[in-house]
Amino acid sequence: MIDLTIVIPTKNDGERLSECLHAIGKGFASEIVVVDSCSEDATASVAAEHGASLVQFQWNGKFPKKRNWFLRNHPPETRWVLFLDSDEILTDDFKRELAKTLPESKACGYWLNYSIYFMGQELKHGYPLKKLALFRVGAGEYERIDESRWSHLDMEIHEHPIIEGEVGKIESKIDHRDFRDVSHYIAKHNEYSSWEARRFLQMKSLGETTIPLTLKQKIKYRLIESPFAGIAYFFGAYFLMGGFLDGKRGLAFALLKMGYFTQVYCKIQELRAETRESTKTEMAHSLLADAAVAHEPQG
Repeated sequence: MIDLTIVIPTKNDGERLSECLHAIGKGFASEIVVVDSCSEDATASVAAEHGASLVQFQWNGKFPKKRNWFLRNHPPETRWVLFLDSDEILTDDFKRELAKTLPESKACGYWLNYSIYFMGQELKHGYPLKKLALFRVGAGEYERIDESRWSHLDMEIHEHPIIEGEVGKIESKIDHRDFRDVSHYIAKHNEYSSWEARRFLQMKSLGETTIPLTLKQKIKYRLIESPFAGIAYFFGAYFLMGGFLDGKRGLAFALLKMGYFTQVYCKIQELRAETRESTKTEMAHSLLADAAVAHEPQG
């Protein structure tokens, strides 16, 4: 048994949660905790059936969101913590590598690799999916962003953990079995792009951020102000990273990602225009108020 707590954030994910917990198996991790957002399905009974602890979370629209809330209010007693989504399946190869790596590890965190499914099949090429989702308890937490309900996402999606110390990588993949249709993909990424646009403008308004960014984030935030950001992503994912080897699905996926980054760019421009218009309106009201005061009869 690894000195590890596996934390699975959920909301109405009972069916997928069952498969996720079954793949973890008994005797692999010291503790499994399901952090639930008041689900109305069988999530609670599924967690109990597999011997997982259940913690309820209700977001108030402010910091912290679900993962940081758990780390602050229910800190694991193990050495390591792994955040796992309910559609992420631990493969035998991944579990073997983890069992071999963690006991003697000097690192403070690990980047993990994930499979990507699109239109019913796994994509073998293109831009890889990686997350820093495994780290030592107490070595850090997810970056703090005061978003004031930019979206209805009660969990950290784009935020990444800020880890103090060396970060390694686990080569074996976690099987990310997200088989939901293209309509769901488009709807979720519409919400994500709104978040990205507001996040970017917040960073710009602060002048500079004290939050360390990953290389991926640095590149993204340098490109995102340009209408060519989507084209740059498409070229990198489809040609440089071999997305074309996945055939028509690879092309369609790269095109959707190009649309996503173009969408972020457009929303940034819209928000800037709204801000300028709001500033002009406030200035006009202020001038009218000053003029009214100046013309008041002096008694």
